[in-house]
Amino acid sequence: MRILLTGTNGQVGAALQPLLAKHGTVIAPSRAEFDLSKPETLAERLDSLRPDLVINPAAYTAVDRAEDERELAFLVNAKAPEIVAEWAAQHRVPLVHFSTDYVFDGSGDKPWREDSSTNPLSVYGASKLAGDTAIQAAGGPHLIARTSWVYAAKGANFLRTIARLAGERKELRIVADQIGAPTTASAIADAIAGIVLPNASDLNALFVRSGGVVNLVCAGETSWHGFASAIVAGLKSRGAELAAETIVPIATADFPTKAKRPGNSRLDLSRLKDRFGLTTPAWQDALAVELDNFVSLRRTPANS
Repeated sequence: MRILLTGTNGQVGAALQPLLAKHGTVIAPSRAEFDLSKPETLAERLDSLRPDLVINPAAYTAVDRAEDERELAFLVNAKAPEIVAEWAAQHRVPLVHFSTDYVFDGSGDKPWREDSSTNPLSVYGASKLAGDTAIQAAGGPHLIARTSWVYAAKGANFLRTIARLAGERKELRIVADQIGAPTTASAIADAIAGIVLPNASDLNALFVRSGGVVNLVCAGETSWHGFASAIVAGLKSRGAELAAETIVPIATADFPTKAKRPGNSRLDLSRLKDRFGLTTPAWQDALAVELDNFVSLRRTPANS
């Protein structure tokens, strides 16, 4: 199987690559070689690469900057997936794409289901929803995996930001009224590999039966404040010397950002279990593994 995997410099793509490489030929083009900001070039590239499966974690993810770069966000997150999905549909090649909790408005306190009404609050969320809609409209076999609060030991993410700030400041002020599930890139990669690899010969039918969309996050829920507190406590228990002594819970209104964030990012995981037979680790357990990786990397100068 020839698997086209985008975004291998990103968190999810990097976690997926070694898992997929054990079961097929992974085609991992650089951003310049498969440029989502130039959608008009993608069909020709796909013709030359001839993948049997396309997995697309690559995206425009600068949530606040997207408010000023709407055109670029929509090129990468909407138009490019549309072109890829149309090519995949024409050639009956299954497509796995990644979406986000930002397609919802964050109201209420119930977990969002795959068929819940969407209502994005930001340009980023709107661009991702447009990509989802375009993929569904293309009519080919696809699976859209909706994730939230993604992080890893490497890359730019909340874990690494909190680790840095906790080393510099005695007091951290962290939003406590946004609720979701911190989710490691490795947990996402494990689940996607668990879906596509055992079913490689029947993905088209599987994706149709699955409804084409699945929520994919770690189990449980917390706030950003709870997540930050767990990170700091976990680092201290692993011997890290940190300046942070107090983590103060604050309201979203006390930490204004250019793009509005959803207050409720809970995602219902019933479909993942019922239709794919998969469960994800509790966010606390996944964090423990990622903190071990993070601390190990910090002790290795070449990787820090």
